[in-house]
Amino acid sequence: MSAATPTSEAQPGGRLPIVGVMGSGGDAHDELARPLGRWLAYQEVHLLTGGGRGAMEAVSRAFHGVSPRRGLVIGILPSSDVDGAPPRGYPNPWIEVSIRTHLPARGQRGSDPDSRNHVNVLSSDVVIALPGGPGTASETALALDYGRPVVAWRPAGTDPTLPADTRQVPTFVEVQAFVRSHLNRLAARARGLA
Repeated sequence: MSAATPTSEAQPGGRLPIVGVMGSGGDAHDELARPLGRWLAYQEVHLLTGGGRGAMEAVSRAFHGVSPRRGLVIGILPSSDVDGAPPRGYPNPWIEVSIRTHLPARGQRGSDPDSRNHVNVLSSDVVIALPGGPGTASETALALDYGRPVVAWRPAGTDPTLPADTRQVPTFVEVQAFVRSHLNRLAARARGLA
């Protein structure tokens, strides 16, 4: 199947599935984020990130660069402590739909009720975890807790900071197969077949 061949179907009312990509806010991991963002843009899904820099920006830029595409780049933005506006660096330039929250960018542990990690995960139909730090690990754990399909792309081997039951895969082909499988399940459920 070519990169340009869409594999997902819109859900009732024309709603596209949302794929959340979680990852480092500091390291772009371009070698992973760029091909992933481009591929997702061809899958007729919306892309959701935390709206910041690093891997979030890299995957957003790659997704945004595909034209034509149906999906949008969504960013779940934190609030600054000063006036409720997003802090510096949010949203990155590739975000098309900014969802502003009252939740801070820093100071909250990833699983705390006041963390926007909950919003990121609960708004996603499928979650992909690129390499990152404690925030990415907490989003992965929350995805498991909330029953969201989640896969961690780890070319260098397994990441011991992720929950033990996290599916960790070393290749892009495995990430694609995981996402396609879950998008197909969503489409079947939307048609009343599953």
